[in-house]
Amino acid sequence: MDNLFSSNHELISKAEKEKLLKQKGICLWLTGLSGSGKTSIAKTVSKKLHIEGFITKVLDGDNIRLGVNRNLTFSDEDRMENIRRTAEISKLFVDCGIVTICCLVSPKKNMRDIAKKIVGDKNFHEVFIATSLEDCEIRDTKGLYQKARSGKVLNFTGVSSSYETPIKPSLIIPTKEINIEESSEILYKFVFPLISELR
Repeated sequence: MDNLFSSNHELISKAEKEKLLKQKGICLWLTGLSGSGKTSIAKTVSKKLHIEGFITKVLDGDNIRLGVNRNLTFSDEDRMENIRRTAEISKLFVDCGIVTICCLVSPKKNMRDIAKKIVGDKNFHEVFIATSLEDCEIRDTKGLYQKARSGKVLNFTGVSSSYETPIKPSLIIPTKEINIEESSEILYKFVFPLISELR
């Protein structure tokens, strides 16, 4: 590390890129149990913003693990590294003025705190997709909860590994009695004022 020297101060600034794109670069960090609706909400909001002329990037936990983080397991140590790498990637997009939506279970508070520290308080917005374990199991399209219950999937959040509910998230989306479209509209109305002030 002693032989590494950052050149960030010599690069085009985040503010200059945001001015070019006419949008603010922020990170929406969607957390919640597997099957809570994180990715579905992110995809819907991303499409709505695209129609409005905003550039977005969705970083989905499964996609990240199939690529950049394919060497990581689901141990606590590797989960932390998964979060760290994803947060570093998010920061790169945010610094380019991109609206970045991350969809990761990120079950522990210290994991989400690390992500916030990397991205930066000003640009990081924790969004809790508040879906009960029972509802997530009912929606289990991937069959993961069944596998976890039978012992075929280890360290699975909600079954054999705990989930720490966010204490003070920027936004809570309770999905109990609303569908994906309604949940997405809540997030859309939250994010639009944050990114559109340059228009």
